[in-house]
Amino acid sequence: MTLTGHAYALGAGTIINAISTWKGAAFGIDLKTFADVELSENEASIRGFIEKMPDGDTTLIERSVELVLDHFGIKMGGTVTTRSEVPLARGLKSSSAAANAAVLATLDAIGESMEPLDAVQIGVQASKDAGVTITGAFDDACASFFGGIVVTDNRELQLVERIEREMDVLIFAPDKKAFSSQTNVSRSKLIAPWVDIAYSLALEGEYERAMTLNGFLYCSALGFDTEPIMQALELGIEGVSLSGTGPAYTALVEKDKVGSLTDAWGNSDMSGNVIRTKINNKGAMSLSDS
Repeated sequence: MTLTGHAYALGAGTIINAISTWKGAAFGIDLKTFADVELSENEASIRGFIEKMPDGDTTLIERSVELVLDHFGIKMGGTVTTRSEVPLARGLKSSSAAANAAVLATLDAIGESMEPLDAVQIGVQASKDAGVTITGAFDDACASFFGGIVVTDNRELQLVERIEREMDVLIFAPDKKAFSSQTNVSRSKLIAPWVDIAYSLALEGEYERAMTLNGFLYCSALGFDTEPIMQALELGIEGVSLSGTGPAYTALVEKDKVGSLTDAWGNSDMSGNVIRTKINNKGAMSLSDS
């Protein structure tokens, strides 16, 4: 007997990076990672494949499938394959998206369901086991799974708040990559008192101000250029930040300013791509439900 399942989850942008304080905020974006799972009783282990990345590390997606099967006491093996619209290792939550998509695709394959936060926590555990995250990235995982804007306490695995917002999103994705596991945590901890101020702004619904303060703080701590943030501010855009641990920048943009920021970032001295998307308020889902 062969079981198959298919699902997708979202990439996300940062409002508050949780590395300093374990408290974060993020928003789901309309760029998706898709997962296909095929299971058989004749297979003893899970093998992962990342489309267009034959040498990519598949530990995360394999572990996501294994943890779901372990949860339900199912002894099967097989394959999990992911393909993504989310640029990898740019701070756009590609790992959270891959984990969530793999979890949901596995649930789809075995015909089971879980409480949404329980499913998110399985992906978080898989991310920790795979060593691709520092804090567990619960904020990123929630944004990827639920969509909209989320505020979280990563230490307590608590979803503090979720709201929906219709907003265009611009991403400047430099050509270079940056992996969360290589982030300078000690320098990030030094800015914790000011990150707390940004988190308080997010709790008050001042997401754009929180996001921009977060961007300046983490650019300084991690050595990234603040010029893309300044370019956005010069155009009257209030919400712009380094996303995650970089190197990408994201901005929440009113429609009448999209063209101006696209031109500014596109003509930057930094080499990279400008991507236009939007906040996705629907979140992740199995394709049998879509």
